[in-house]
Amino acid sequence: MMKATVIIITLFLTMSCSNTQRSNTAPVVGHRSAQLEQTDAQQEQADIPLEQTDAITFATVASNEATFYGIFVLSPGHHATVTLSMDGIVKYTSLLPGKYVRKGELLATLENPEFINLQQNYLEAYAQCEYLEAEYRRQEILSQHEVASQKRFQESRADYLSMKSRKDAAAAQLTMLGLSPQSVIENSILPLLEVRAPISGYITNLHMNTGRYVSAGEPLCEVIDKSNPLIRLTAYEKDLTKIKMGDEIQFTVNGMGNESFGGQIISIGQRVDEVNRSLEVYAKVVNNHSLFRPGMYVNAQVVRK
Repeated sequence: MMKATVIIITLFLTMSCSNTQRSNTAPVVGHRSAQLEQTDAQQEQADIPLEQTDAITFATVASNEATFYGIFVLSPGHHATVTLSMDGIVKYTSLLPGKYVRKGELLATLENPEFINLQQNYLEAYAQCEYLEAEYRRQEILSQHEVASQKRFQESRADYLSMKSRKDAAAAQLTMLGLSPQSVIENSILPLLEVRAPISGYITNLHMNTGRYVSAGEPLCEVIDKSNPLIRLTAYEKDLTKIKMGDEIQFTVNGMGNESFGGQIISIGQRVDEVNRSLEVYAKVVNNHSLFRPGMYVNAQVVRK
């Protein structure tokens, strides 16, 4: 009788524990299902594939656009180095770095006796050339009518052509120095060589002062025109598929905060550097800014529409 009672009690306790376990487990399963349903709803609402979403934070996984670093530069036509093909001593200059000058404006005057001799040689050759040309034409007419000998005609022709070459050479040298040969004829000999601005722009890298001796080919200063700056960017092999001709870019400039500016790719280098595996990419600036300076650093990204 006692054994039967023990068996009944054991069965009752076993059934009670089983019911309690099922009642405690059911809400957990329901809560997990709710979480999954909520995840699916969020996923459908955002229209983001599950495989591109972080399982915990639901943050979108997307590759960032490549950033290109570079500096402002000037095209060759907007950057002029002022040099002379003749030595000289600076007699006058009022230039200061950063001064704006216009094309043809006087930058300095130089003194050199050779400059005076060059003008004298040109004037003498010019005068002799006029006389020898007239004699040559006269002998040519006489030779045609067999009044003068052929030898005399040939001598006059040789004398004229020789003097003409001397005159043309002197004229070319004067032109290289920025002096018009015609002005020498009209205004006589100038005592000082005038150095004038080849383009309009700002003075930089000034290397002259009053009394300084300047050798031929030595830079006196540079003139930069900032009206159409370019951006020279550095791109690497891995980024070549992310950039092409005509692409629009947005860039920021160091020292100018987060303000962004626009540009457009106009040239992509065709040779890769063997050391750092990079090439140069050039972009024009769409909207210029007065604070832009050659050499300033920029960070740029391609604009995808």
